Amino acid sequence: MSGPALKHVDSHTAIHDAALNEAIELTNMLDKLYQDNQKEKALELAYVVIEQWETRTLAHADAEEEGLYKDLVEENPEIKDDIVALTRDHDLLRLIVDDIKQELPEKGINDATIQRFQSLIIVDELHNEKEMDVLPDHDH
Repeated sequence: MSGPALKHVDSHTAIHDAALNEAIELTNMLDKLYQDNQKEKALELAYVVIEQWETRTLAHADAEEEGLYKDLVEENPEIKDDIVALTRDHDLLRLIVDDIKQELPEKGINDATIQRFQSLIIVDELHNEKEMDVLPDHDH
């Protein structure tokens, strides 16, 4: 079910911005720890960053897919392709997070891990821009 905040563009943008800014800060901290060769602290923080993506951005993505996106397509079938693209963005975020979760216990933290965390941010930024293009016409 789609909450009222998800259908209100300003509220929705605030939800995205808060989660994304948190992810950026945590990723910057992670990168600094890694660059300073504090591998153990970096590894601990990596698990925190994963949890942040799962509980904030991906939980929000699940809510969008279960409610808002279905509602928007019902209201305007012409945006179905946009919704499919936005859902694919969510899938990419999930895939990257899962990839990191598999790699960490086996390989620890390395440059590739940091790059994956940074790629999450890029995908999410592009996703949010596209979503805001789709949403305004449907503001209630």
